[in-house]
Amino acid sequence: MEEELADIEFLALSTNRVTVLTVLSEGARTRRELADATDASQATIGRILHDFEERSWIERDDGEYVATPTGTLVADGFAEMLDIFEVEAKLRDVVEYLPADALDFDLRNLAAATITVPSQTRPNAPVQRVLDLIRDADDVRVFSHAFNVQSLTVVEERTTTGEQTFQGVFSRNVLDALAEDSRLRRRLASLLETDGADVRICEEEIPLAVTIADDVVHLLLRDENGVLQASVDTDDPAVKQWADETFARYRDAATPLDPGTLEEV
Repeated sequence: MEEELADIEFLALSTNRVTVLTVLSEGARTRRELADATDASQATIGRILHDFEERSWIERDDGEYVATPTGTLVADGFAEMLDIFEVEAKLRDVVEYLPADALDFDLRNLAAATITVPSQTRPNAPVQRVLDLIRDADDVRVFSHAFNVQSLTVVEERTTTGEQTFQGVFSRNVLDALAEDSRLRRRLASLLETDGADVRICEEEIPLAVTIADDVVHLLLRDENGVLQASVDTDDPAVKQWADETFARYRDAATPLDPGTLEEV
């Protein structure tokens, strides 16, 4: 392993080396073209090419250089590693709140995600983010362990006016929240009377708070005490497919919420 780590270190310690190998993995280039791609001197390019040739990562052909199959393998692998570390750096501050066991997709699919965290001036920023998404959406689906009165308010207002369709699947424990919050009961009762809304209760505990607003998937992240810490949202197709399939699974296992239940709690 030491030899492999030494080669990784050799490549990682020079941006010019990474650039040259990446460019040559895409096709043949002259030394001049490589110098233009890196802004490096001809002497530097010469040393890089010499080092790569010693490792059989590149070969020379009629005055041009091109990556060998193993050179291309190294270039692709290094690019993949860089992508992984880019995602890791992005998620580092929120990873402890990610329900990793329930996220059945590659975390690299969150590379372009928007991460929203509370601040002193905007303590409710993660919730505000999902509210903005809901206001702009024609179709909203939610599977969650809790009601959010602000989200429910926006959904109720837009659904009752015919601007939006809504499907929600919630854990049974949310009925406890209804018993304590008359605003939730009123909003939910109004929503249940709307043709464009379907609300269901799932006996299975839902460990997530996910909103699908058209093509955007939004997750609210809380700590072990239930305190809101961040939100993550993305329109990545793989994450959207995961969310669609997970929503469908919870919906199929749930039963419609009886309006009479709201009178009983």
